[in-house]
Amino acid sequence: MQQRLAALVRHEDIGQTARRIAGLDCSYQGTTCVAGVVVWDIELERSIEEATAQVEIDFPYVPGLLSFRELPGLMAAYRKLQTPVDLLICDGQGYAHPRRFGLACHLGVMLGIPTVGCAKRALVGTYAPPAKDRGGRTLIREGNEVLGAAVRTRSGVRPVFISVGHLVTLDTACAVVLRCAPRYRVPEPTRQADRLVSRVRQTLT
Repeated sequence: MQQRLAALVRHEDIGQTARRIAGLDCSYQGTTCVAGVVVWDIELERSIEEATAQVEIDFPYVPGLLSFRELPGLMAAYRKLQTPVDLLICDGQGYAHPRRFGLACHLGVMLGIPTVGCAKRALVGTYAPPAKDRGGRTLIREGNEVLGAAVRTRSGVRPVFISVGHLVTLDTACAVVLRCAPRYRVPEPTRQADRLVSRVRQTLT
């Protein structure tokens, strides 16, 4: 299924200005997936809407198949939003995936909107360490193919790993993540989504 759907991914900008950025994340309590989405206004530098959903899951954690575990909850949370979203940032891989179809690609294709994968660690490919200053960037490659980029969002801090999800170029993906990470390593929309789902999960214990 991933190999078939990967053919639908488009690595191109659709020409709109991305101001309302949705960050998505999941947390787990037993078999319950708590999914959350936070809409971040890039100009105001604050969240303007958030939504959560709780979904019972039976798909196990399998490296490379994360989207099949997290997609139902994330889609349910996203569909509760009232605010139009310009772009999604996922806490996971996009094109930098063994079958070139990580969580960000899957969400982007399903929803038909620009999507970026921003992971805390690399899954496939090789890269040279980026320059230590904020904005340092090196490409993640597998052979001659560019899969994504290792980008330093804070000087002297470990990079994040950015790849195209759908309807964006790698340059745009890197620029949006840097714009959304003025203070922390992780971009603010996904950082806020992580905090949101953690709060909700704690109410289930």
